[in-house]
Amino acid sequence: MSSKYYLTEVDKNAQSVYCYHNLMGETYIEPHTHEKGQFIYTEGGVVYVKTDSCTYFLPARHYMWIPAGVKHSIYPSSTEVIMRNLYFPIGTNTGSFYKREGIYPANNLVMELLLFTKKWKGDIIKSQEQQYAIVNALKVLLAQTVPQSLPLELPQPSDGRLINIIEYLTNYINKEHFLPELASSFRMTDKSLYRLFKKDLGMSFIRYYTQLRVFKSLEYLMNPDYTISEIAHMVGYNSLPTFSTTFSKIMGKRPSEYRKSNEIYLEP
Repeated sequence: MSSKYYLTEVDKNAQSVYCYHNLMGETYIEPHTHEKGQFIYTEGGVVYVKTDSCTYFLPARHYMWIPAGVKHSIYPSSTEVIMRNLYFPIGTNTGSFYKREGIYPANNLVMELLLFTKKWKGDIIKSQEQQYAIVNALKVLLAQTVPQSLPLELPQPSDGRLINIIEYLTNYINKEHFLPELASSFRMTDKSLYRLFKKDLGMSFIRYYTQLRVFKSLEYLMNPDYTISEIAHMVGYNSLPTFSTTFSKIMGKRPSEYRKSNEIYLEP
């Protein structure tokens, strides 16, 4: 099958559910859209999904819903990441869940239904009664059982100055940064930089920077060679308790708990 499946195959049959499980090896999926809504589940790392407005951080054992027509690109954190995709036709009278982007933990019911699809490829049509019933049940289940979407996204900057500053923060995530010093490095006052974050991104510098560090740590937590203490330093925290408490407030569990809960579940 062509590596451009998401551009050439997904929408060929408007009524089918298209199934594509990329087990490993892909590092970049170029910006694209499709006429179907996309369910993407991941294991083994973090998948970065970029839209025109946000960068989403999809962690292992979670899934993301991408509505039809939303332009996006996909960047797995490594070639070891497993991605499983189902593309669903979306009618005009569908509920609000299918019209908004969101990231959700994969509950046991979703996992069990997804397990049935792990060896399927290509179009699943209504005449394939058993297969179609399973994927349709999964689609209905998503809207009926999901909790609120997890806040695992950061807005995309539009101001050129802020684009450069955020690139700097990302490249030097291992260092702790403070607003006055950061502003001075980019020949700005701390007040003007604070206002720029609020105006362009709709959030404060502290909130953006804190979430950036925690989201980056999700990727490192997938590597068992790093201790939690080492990861804390890798995202600029000098205090392990501070990192652990901050992580827990954003992710709902401590780093050690998150690491234990994200073993590979769906074997290739």
